Amino acid sequence: MKISQYLDATYLKTASQANLTEEENKQNVIDLIQEAILYDYKLIMIRAKYIPLAKEMLQEANKSILIGTVIGFHEGTYTTQEKLEEAQEAINLGADELDFVVNYEAFKRGELQLVTNEITKGIALALDNNKVIKWIIEVAALTNKEIIVISRLIKNIVFTDFGEENAENVFVKSSTGFLKQKTICLTEQR
Repeated sequence: MKISQYLDATYLKTASQANLTEEENKQNVIDLIQEAILYDYKLIMIRAKYIPLAKEMLQEANKSILIGTVIGFHEGTYTTQEKLEEAQEAINLGADELDFVVNYEAFKRGELQLVTNEITKGIALALDNNKVIKWIIEVAALTNKEIIVISRLIKNIVFTDFGEENAENVFVKSSTGFLKQKTICLTEQR
């Protein structure tokens, strides 16, 4: 078994987040793409603006590595329309996979119609364009019960609105990596 076919190479920081110049940040993306080519990874996860660069490098290397990008990253609070426009742009650039950050803040406030609408429209756009979609739920911001509820919500939308046959193209991811993971103490305090 070749483990690299299950791995992805990810770099999603903006230059300001990485405290780098735009050119230095772009070099990080180039290095990441070269690593993915060298080790024959399954997927490169990058910001949408770098998709054309990745496609060019992959074509030159004659590699068929998938390219994914993030939508509504990292806060998830973009409007549904903004997320759909961002996703369509990524699709137009050639993204194979879309990782949407669910509006977990709206979910926590009980705005289930907004979240249901966002998830339904995002899945429809991805599936209509033969793309894999992953919903980042940001577990560090949610209680265990909320994690279960939002995961079930996504599952129910897929099965009810898109059919079980499309479930293999819709995933739930745990985190953007921007929020600190909560720690759970399993020992009793004395």
